[in-house]
Amino acid sequence: MRIALALLLAGATLLCGCASLAPATCPAGLSPGRTAQLFFGRDIGDQVGVSDADFARFVDEELTPRFPDGLTILDAAGQWRGADGVVGREPSKVVVLALPGRTGGEDKLDAVRRAYETRFSQEAVLVTVQPVCMGF
Repeated sequence: MRIALALLLAGATLLCGCASLAPATCPAGLSPGRTAQLFFGRDIGDQVGVSDADFARFVDEELTPRFPDGLTILDAAGQWRGADGVVGREPSKVVVLALPGRTGGEDKLDAVRRAYETRFSQEAVLVTVQPVCMGF
């Protein structure tokens, strides 16, 4: 159930075409863009989980090559209710990316999700994308 919900939300976000949600105009000095957030659970079944070193290596090998302009990593505590009604909790990482322009990068986000799911035997990685006005 958790994977279905995560994939539904991620797919809906990517298919909606964030450009239609973007502000019509941005204040002076700011440009239309998007932020993407990726939510990475760190539990691996009964194993110890994804260590800080494992996650850093993943960032170096998968995230940074696809998004070399920068990103922010936050520690988080994830929670969800599974299909059995039991609330599950796990340590998590949230990666925030600033994406210039109204479109593009969805293929890179999807590649990062799939790489994490495969490498760490995860059911899903949640991705959200939101329109913003941004400036550096």
